[in-house]
Amino acid sequence: MQPSRADSIAERRREVLERLEEVERELVELRRMREGLNDDDEHDPDGVSLSSEWSRLEGLRQTQLDALAAIDEASARHERGEDSLCSVCGRPIAPERLEARPQATTCIDCARRLEA
Repeated sequence: MQPSRADSIAERRREVLERLEEVERELVELRRMREGLNDDDEHDPDGVSLSSEWSRLEGLRQTQLDALAAIDEASARHERGEDSLCSVCGRPIAPERLEARPQATTCIDCARRLEA
């Protein structure tokens, strides 16, 4: 049996929250490592600098926050009955696209045009 649209959105939200929590845990650990260290670790012979890792994790954190906002908007559109229509052309969004990307707001044709 295929999951309902609401179930699909909820599952994607759980996945995003799990990834966000993982990144948050890594940031907490990095903060612990940085305490008392010189922040100028650019020439650290032991590998990737802590500053570089901090930037990478902050980027991942922002990506997950953006994904969470998109999922929450998809949930709100679903509750309003607007989630199956393309926000650009107004045509239906293919169920397969919504299953793969519950946060999709455009049909595949409009998505391709927007990416070009």
